[in-house]
Amino acid sequence: MEFDKLIRERYSVRAYLPKPVEEEKLRRVLEAAVLAPTAANRQAFRLIVVSTSGRQDELKKVYAKEWFTQAPYVICACSMPSEAWTRKDGKNYGDVDVAIVMDHLILAAANEGLGTCWVGAFDPQAAREVLNLPREAEPVAFTPLGYRADRPGSKKRKSLNDLVCYGTW
Repeated sequence: MEFDKLIRERYSVRAYLPKPVEEEKLRRVLEAAVLAPTAANRQAFRLIVVSTSGRQDELKKVYAKEWFTQAPYVICACSMPSEAWTRKDGKNYGDVDVAIVMDHLILAAANEGLGTCWVGAFDPQAAREVLNLPREAEPVAFTPLGYRADRPGSKKRKSLNDLVCYGTW
């Protein structure tokens, strides 16, 4: 799909069809995530692809909305802070890296005709338990991945003038 059209048409999907996602589509989405730029190319992230089949009740401990487990997959993006690049002032870029990875993932999914919804309002302790995360992994975001069963609403965005400065603030 044309990139401009892709970024305009992508939306946060909150209803999914019970249709399986083809393995080759899943692979292309994950490959796009792996190609995301990360600070100092450290790739300080891990993606956990969870099949929702038979795990809906368990996954609802992480995020209780019904639509979260409708898709065939839920993907958890974790930062690995000890592996991430850290700026001289101490700013760790692990969360930034994960945000870029997730953006690549959700745009690639939209390009494949799949829906996603960035979820940050999850229970991190439940995520650790359900996914058996090691101590060094920090869950940052989740998304379902599947075929859309809803339609996009209108997107409300601020104007460029409200959000962009040139030269100085």
